[in-house]
Amino acid sequence: MPLDDSGSRLRWGVTLPLPGLPLGAHRFVVEALPGLGYGDVWTAEGGGTDAFTPLAATAAWSDSLRIATGIVPVHTRGPAVLAQTAATLAQLAPGRVLLGLGASVPAHVTDINGIPFDEPYKRTRDVLRFVTRALRGEYVAGDFDTFSIAGYRLPEPPAAPVKVILGALRPGMLRLGFTEGDGAITNLLFPQDVPKVLAAVGPQPPGKELVVKVFVCPTEDRVYARRAARPFLAWILNREPYRKFHEWLGHGELLRDSHERWAAGDREGAQRALPDEVVDALFVSGSPEECRERILSYHLPGVTTVQLYVSATREILASPAALLDTLARLGPGA
Repeated sequence: MPLDDSGSRLRWGVTLPLPGLPLGAHRFVVEALPGLGYGDVWTAEGGGTDAFTPLAATAAWSDSLRIATGIVPVHTRGPAVLAQTAATLAQLAPGRVLLGLGASVPAHVTDINGIPFDEPYKRTRDVLRFVTRALRGEYVAGDFDTFSIAGYRLPEPPAAPVKVILGALRPGMLRLGFTEGDGAITNLLFPQDVPKVLAAVGPQPPGKELVVKVFVCPTEDRVYARRAARPFLAWILNREPYRKFHEWLGHGELLRDSHERWAAGDREGAQRALPDEVVDALFVSGSPEECRERILSYHLPGVTTVQLYVSATREILASPAALLDTLARLGPGA
């Protein structure tokens, strides 16, 4: 298994629940993951499954996997509720909880929750500061830039530390994650973009995390994979945070046609305007072995964890054996 620059092994994680498989049917997957070399189960939260319920189920089904959110929006839950939830999970999985927080996008905050997407950087910074102090058992009170706390202390702070990292796309949030948190998680970038992210992070103190989330559609039917990926990629790449992210990375011209069509209300045209090279790079496809080789291209010194989002094809979901075989061929034990 690959090593990072400190000699530590690269961690591998899988995002659950897998699309097309009900959460209650995931126990066999969770129980198999350690034997396949995976160390983490990750969740995300947007308009579907919440971030915490799958982690509670994972903690009940496994006594070894780390459970991690990647990410929970900072606007949609109060700071104390976030601290309480992380501390409660830590009772189920002591020393194995990683809380990933982030600004998310207005579509997940305002459009479906009716909450203003105000000052995302400051809100993320303030929630990070509150949650890290609360999880250490400190009494927290006073005014933050985006909220005020009359006074709060966790009745039972975690005995083992809970890491708190930030979803981060550009230098300000990346540096915040590493200076005031335990690191950052980034996604939807090309392998050749990783050095720019690492340069923005700067020297990484021991114990900090840089997680790269990689989207994977393990099928050799490239036409199917591109057709499945385009709606999601057109939607997410035309959200302002990701548009600015790719402009910073230097891909503005590559995506300009898609951006212009999206702004004009032509959603189908925005999908078609995404170059095949973008779709193939940001949503990896091919045989599991081909996908694994491309996943490993993200592993540069400083990257501590690869988080896989696996788009489960019909063939993969045909049987438990097929699903586990694909995860085995994709992952660290291959």
